[in-house]
Amino acid sequence: MSEPGPPRLPRPARAMLDEFAGSFPWRLGVRDPVSGRRVYPEETGTDLPATERDTVLTRRLSTRDGRSLELVIRPADAVLAPAADLLCSQLVRVLDAEQEISFLSGELSARYEEINLLYSISEILGSILELGEAARIILNEVCDVLGARRGSLWVYDAGDGLLHQVAAEGIAGLEGPLDPAGEMLTARVFRERKAIISTGGDSRHPATAPNLRSESALLVPIQYAPQAGQARTVGVVNLFGRRGSGTFSAGDRKLLTAIASQIGAALENHRLFRESRARDRMAHEMELAHNLQMRLLQPVDQLGLSQVAARVQPAEQVGGDFYHFIKLSGGRLGVMIGDVSSHGFPAALIMALALSAASIFAGETESPAEVLRHVDDALRDELETTEMYLTLFCGVLDPAAGELVYSNAGHPHAFVFRSGENERRLAATDPPVGIAGPGSYSEASVPWVAGEDLLFLFTDGLSDSLATSGSLSGEEAVLAEAREQVGRGPGAIVESLFRLAAEPTRAIPADDRTAIALRL
Repeated sequence: MSEPGPPRLPRPARAMLDEFAGSFPWRLGVRDPVSGRRVYPEETGTDLPATERDTVLTRRLSTRDGRSLELVIRPADAVLAPAADLLCSQLVRVLDAEQEISFLSGELSARYEEINLLYSISEILGSILELGEAARIILNEVCDVLGARRGSLWVYDAGDGLLHQVAAEGIAGLEGPLDPAGEMLTARVFRERKAIISTGGDSRHPATAPNLRSESALLVPIQYAPQAGQARTVGVVNLFGRRGSGTFSAGDRKLLTAIASQIGAALENHRLFRESRARDRMAHEMELAHNLQMRLLQPVDQLGLSQVAARVQPAEQVGGDFYHFIKLSGGRLGVMIGDVSSHGFPAALIMALALSAASIFAGETESPAEVLRHVDDALRDELETTEMYLTLFCGVLDPAAGELVYSNAGHPHAFVFRSGENERRLAATDPPVGIAGPGSYSEASVPWVAGEDLLFLFTDGLSDSLATSGSLSGEEAVLAEAREQVGRGPGAIVESLFRLAAEPTRAIPADDRTAIALRL
């Protein structure tokens, strides 16, 4: 590599000397450190004398690159010697100012590059939603500015409790995943939340390539600081293998820490975006499930009967309550109400299976006990697996014969209202479906006065919602309201009960609510 050429005066200094060249001929010399001879790479057109007399002024000046130079000035007149001396002192000031400007320009250039990098990263994080793609672009920019041979970004996954590498740039290195409690430097930085500059030689160095383990590495924790609450570490960004020579500096650490702060905010936004998208997707799916479940329930207006009312209100978007009607020959009507022991999505799945099975078997046999037995056979395994059970009332109303035949698998709220008498409970004939066993299910019957008697069925979600701290239980409160409205018909009973249940005065957790009231 060739030696640098002789130093030159900065343009402002040379302009000053040239302005006074008529009175002060000058030469700029560099003294050779070996021979001691002075070399003059710059001078005015007026030669200085070969032998420098006493009137010659010599001043040693410093250059930007640290070398020294000598300025030789011969005043045209000895009287001007003080002025020449003043000129030299002012020239020194000009050189000092030029050196300071040069230094500040270099600093500004370096800061501009860093600011431009931070701005570029901000744009990348703001425009790219895919984390891996954004991380790769950022690492490429950072490695280019800081001269790293490899960069990697690690993100903590709370699901498995490990650090996962989401992006890497440059030559091969460690891929992970890493245990945050482990001995690797990346794990240590994550735990201690402190940046590390490694000078190499550490077995925990985050590089797997042997030629990198002896090189400098810079590891910085990625943290997210919410407006309220304590900051938390969400990952680590690594740089190692400095191109050229030397180690990463404190300035590099400061810059990478600022970049890591941006990445931390982006990671948190990415996490919140994923959670929000998952919630939106779940809400949409639950809305679809709710609409589908409501469509499974037969609209009562399709029966062509004016004295029938029924309503289901899940505690969540989907639930485990259902009802079903089936028109039979001879003016008879099959009616069914069911209540799965839980609510929410698992109960909704059992409800759909139960309703489907009941619809199929009710079309094959007109015996309520047979229907329940077939439903039990169809659902036994699912109910055992989910540790749930199903209360189910199935009845056949025959107005012509004046009879209601029913089978009640553990459903507690089934009544017949008759004018001039107290309501009659239709007691359970068997345990709930899923508990009763294959040898169970029998039938019972009660008289039925066509056009007068009223069948009233509801689930415990409705009675629980009307429970008070007074003397009436939830069931008694429901029955009292039904008695009050029975003269107005089935629709008035159901409407009034659901209006009362909607009042936010109950401390009991909400459950699915269902009610059926009919005259035939």
